[in-house]
Order: sequence, then C-alpha cells, then structure tokens
Amino acid sequence: MLAIKNNIMSINAARHLSASYDSLAKSVERLSSGLRINSAKDDAAGLAVRELMRADIAVLEQGARNAQDGISMLQTMEGAMAVVDDALVRMKQLAEQASTGSYSSAQRTIMQNEFDEMRKEIDRIAGATKFNDIQMLNSGSNTVSIHFGESTDSISVTTANLTSASHALATSGLTIANAASAKAALGTLDSAISTKDTARARFGYMMNRLESTVSVLNNQKENLIASESRISDVDVATEMAEMTRNQVLAQAGTAMLAQANSVPQMALTLLG
Repeated sequence: MLAIKNNIMSINAARHLSASYDSLAKSVERLSSGLRINSAKDDAAGLAVRELMRADIAVLEQGARNAQDGISMLQTMEGAMAVVDDALVRMKQLAEQASTGSYSSAQRTIMQNEFDEMRKEIDRIAGATKFNDIQMLNSGSNTVSIHFGESTDSISVTTANLTSASHALATSGLTIANAASAKAALGTLDSAISTKDTARARFGYMMNRLESTVSVLNNQKENLIASESRISDVDVATEMAEMTRNQVLAQAGTAMLAQANSVPQMALTLLG
C-alpha cells in the first residue's frame, strides 16, 4: 500500500540497518581488544569461567615467585655455610698443627688466637646471615614454610644451628693451647663439620625440590592460560569474516533505507 504517514519499508530497513551496525560495532570491539568476551552480555557463563581461571593463573604465578624467593633464601644460607665450611676446615688444620710437639708456647698462642677468631667468625655468620630479616643458621628447632598454590601446598624447611655453642666449639669447651687438647679438638671439629654438611645438604635438596615445584607451577600456568585463551580470546579469522559480512549488510541497509525513504515521493505524483 502506498502511504504517506507510515513508511513501513523505511522502518523495516532502518531496523535491519541498526542490527547490522550493532553487529559491526561488536566485531570492531572484539578485534580491537583481542577478546571474544568483553562484558558479561557477550557470554555470561564464559565470563564466570574465565575470571575463575584468571584467579587461578594469578595464584600459580605468585606461587612460582614464592618458590623462587625460597630458593633465593636457601641460596643465601647455603652460601654462608660455604664460608663456615672454610672456617671449620681452617680450625681443623690449626688443631692438627697444634697437635705436634714442635711448636713453642708463643707459636701456640698465635695458633690459639687465630682459632678463636675463626670461632667468632662462625658465630657472627650464624647470627648475621639473613634473608628479608629471616635467620636460618642460629637455631635448629625452627621451620620456614614456603607456600604456593592451594591452602595446603607448602614446603617446610628446617633451620640449622651453626653457632659454636651448638657444636661444643665455645671458648670454654675447646682449645688448642697444648698438644693433648688440640688432638681432642680434632674429633669435635669432625662432628661440627658433619653437622654442618648435613644441614647444607638439606638446604641443597630443598632447593632442588623447589626448582621442581617452580617447573610444575609454570607448566600448570601455561595450560591454564591456553584454556583461558580458548574461552576468552577472539578468533581473528572468524571475526574478520563476520565483520566483512556486517559491513556489506550495513552498506546494503544504508542503500535500501535511502530507497525506502524515496518511495513516499511517488504519492506526490498522484496528488499532483
């Protein structure tokens, strides 16, 4: 029906053109952001799953950093132990030197002085070595928990006590002032070295365990990121094809709207 008041063809063309522009705008948004889901209305269920995955990914990333910080802490302590090792070896060397009877009292005093300085240095290292103000070398009864992942995912590292008092190396308990006491000191130093080696080895295999943990966490993170990408990221090829389709529809709708708007003018011919 030819009418002037209501142009049904124009209304219909405008409605389809509006839908085409909406679809075109959505394609532009997705391609410019790289995301298929930019708001909840795009995919409510997919958005919920994506946000949970993003939270899990963030936890895994932080857990890996926690484990790496733990490795750094243990490396700091193990490096200090290497210096303690050198001091204990020197103390044993001095004890062996003092065990023979070919040295004078003055020479033994020099040996004793160096022996005492090595002992003091061990105590200083045990008390001064810290990581983020955490001490691990002056007490053998504490643990440091390194957490990663879920609430129960953690590794506890037992601290070590390298102070001279803990190994009978204290001034009152150990001396090389004479050959007899120097010979007795050799056994005490052997025990101290063995205890230190046990603690150092424990720190070493805990570092290896934490490195394995970091590897596992990074692998889990990679798999989760791949899953999150399949849910959230836009398929550029598919979306580009959709955008091209919407562009054609928008152009066709614009042309048809112009044609529909010119139809009522035909009524003027009849009125004239």
